Order: sequence, then structure tokens, then C-alpha cells
Amino acid sequence: MHTTPADDLVLTATPAASLVFTTVLAHGPITRSEIAQRAGLSAAAVTKAVRPLMDVGYLVEDLNEGARSALGRPANPVRVNAGRAWFIGVKVTADEIIAVLTDLRCRVRAARHVRLTDREPEAVLPAITALVGELSTEADGLGVPVRGLGIAVSGDVDRAEGVVRYSPFLEWRDVPLAEIAATATGLPVTVDNDVRALTVAEQWFGAGVGLSDFALVTVGAGIGCGLVVHGRVVSGTHGVAGEIGHLPIEPLGPQCHCGNYGCVEAIAADPAILRDVREASGEPVATVADALEMARRGDPGARAVYARAGAAIGRAIGCVVNLFGPDRVIISGEGLAAYDLFADGIREAFVAAAFGTAAQCDLMTRPLSFEEWARGAAATSIQSFIGSDTQ
Repeated sequence: MHTTPADDLVLTATPAASLVFTTVLAHGPITRSEIAQRAGLSAAAVTKAVRPLMDVGYLVEDLNEGARSALGRPANPVRVNAGRAWFIGVKVTADEIIAVLTDLRCRVRAARHVRLTDREPEAVLPAITALVGELSTEADGLGVPVRGLGIAVSGDVDRAEGVVRYSPFLEWRDVPLAEIAATATGLPVTVDNDVRALTVAEQWFGAGVGLSDFALVTVGAGIGCGLVVHGRVVSGTHGVAGEIGHLPIEPLGPQCHCGNYGCVEAIAADPAILRDVREASGEPVATVADALEMARRGDPGARAVYARAGAAIGRAIGCVVNLFGPDRVIISGEGLAAYDLFADGIREAFVAAAFGTAAQCDLMTRPLSFEEWARGAAATSIQSFIGSDTQ
């Protein structure tokens, strides 16, 4: 059982406290009047929420004697004391575990990487525990408490239950990861799908700050999509909202690992690209990097594979934009290394698929390292810590 220090309870004492803290976290430094506007609260409610948060050191006030509100009162901005608590985020890939230690504003303070030679949970979980121990020791040496652990895994993840239902890259089924990790580390644990975790980080600390509706599309070993609708990350009733990788773009296309045919992932994910470049060239291309080099040398077959992948991604993004009309679609993932080869295909297919003014949606690319995915896991832990995932 995890005990919560009394000071930490202030963060979730009321929905207003959690909302105010989240608003300052994403937009601070920010004045109380601006908090009220963004959070839709009265000035009195903001004052009531801010005072105890400042008393226990989670918020601090930047004194600015020259700044005055319309009522003549000081309008000093308030910001989060980032060093008040630290969090650990872990991203598990098919062949590596990445762990980061972050502050309360999700800035990475330390990072660790370890290769995986065995994907069985019995091998992966001790490796996670060892990395968490290393980073916790580092935090202890600096006198900052670690308040939570977030773990991000690809596939069907039930965040509410903390269970990995199915992760195709790890070949895990029904692994109660949160319970096992909490027992091993002694920390509160949040487990989420890796794309949704990255979406939380982008919503609070990245390219989604200030946007009510946006999508994050990731390209690489798989094709994923995180959705933010009316300011909330959408998981769906069954936890699989945003699975655009399994939209059947080409009904007569190649079979996907999910069993269906013509899924975006079966055309545009790294394994599909490697398969198709081998077939087009007749050469035993060993890695995606080799396929990329072949395309950039001008091999027509390889270039056609990347063009087809771009078109599939673009059509999928068009479907997303038509369905919920986001302000922005952020394209990220390790597959961006090939963006120059499929950028035109994405844009052309997107414009063709988008209905009417939906084509005006802002498409932006945002290269992110795997450490950023681990940071996303830490962001979900911060989210749970301040109770914003239950509001």
C-alpha cells in the first residue's frame, strides 16, 4: 500500500485545486486572473485553490511590483515549483528499455538505456526495476522525492486496470504490469499505451499546449494516433481509440499482423516498408536504414514503396481530420527519418481525403527521440499524481 504525504493531498483536495494546478503547469508563469479565464473559475475559487498550493511549495509567486491588475491589485504571475517532486518514466520497446527522471514540469534530469535480449515479462520487469532503482537513488542523493512511475508500452493497454492486454511487439497478453511494478518499486504506477502517453506530454508541455483539439500521429515500427478532444486525451470505452494503423486503406492490400488486409500499418510501418523494398528490389535489404539509403540513391522501386506509404498515412490522417476536426495534426516517430521521401505523398493524399475546410488543418512534423517517449510515460505519472486524469 502506498502512503501519500499530507502536503501532496492538497493537489487533489478539490477538482478546482487540480484544475488550477494543471492550468499553471501547462501555461505558467500565469497570473491569477489568467488562470480564472483559462480554467473557467471565479477569482475567489482561484485564490482559494492557489493559497494552499503555495503554502506547501507546489506553486511559487514571481514578485513583480510593477504589474497591477485592472483593480489596482498586484498581478504577480504564479508558476509551478518544478523541483518540488520528481517522476520516473519508462518506455519499453521490442529491444530496449529507456528510463528518464523528470521534474514536475517533465524536464528530463537523467536518463538510462538498457538493451533487451529477452522480451518475456519475467526478464523485462527486473530490468525496469533496476533502472527505477538507479534513478531513484540519484533523486534521493539530490534530496528530491520520486512521487510516481509511468510505464509506456505499445499496443492495447488498459490504463484504468494497469494491464497490458496485448502488445504485438513484445508479444505480451494480459500482463498486470502496474500491480507488479508497484510491488517491485514501492511507487504508485501508471501504465498506458505509448502513443497516448506521448500525447499527454505534447498536450501539457509540447506542440499541443493551448489546443483544445489535436491529434498526434506516430510513424515507425507501428502507426499510432493519440487524440485530444475538448482538452482531454481520448482512450475510448475499450482503450483502443486512435488506432489508425488498423484502418483498412487498401482492402486488397497486404495482410496485417492484426489479421485484416490493407491496414495502414501493413503498408507504411517500418516492417512493411522493409518487406516491400526487398520485394521491389529483389535484394536482401537488411534494415530500414538500408531501405532508406536505397531510396535516397534513387532506386525507383524503393522510392515507390515510400510514396505508397506516404499516401496511406495521408489518407489515414484525412480520416482523422474528417471525423473530429482538430486544430492540428502532429506527425512524429522514428519513421520521420524518411519524411523527405513520403512528405509529398502524405500532403497530397491528405488534401484529397479531407472534406472541405478540413484540409486547412495544420499538419506539422515534430521529431522526437525515444527518450521523449519515456518522458511521455513520466507525464502520465504526473497526470495521475495531480488527479487530472480523473476529472
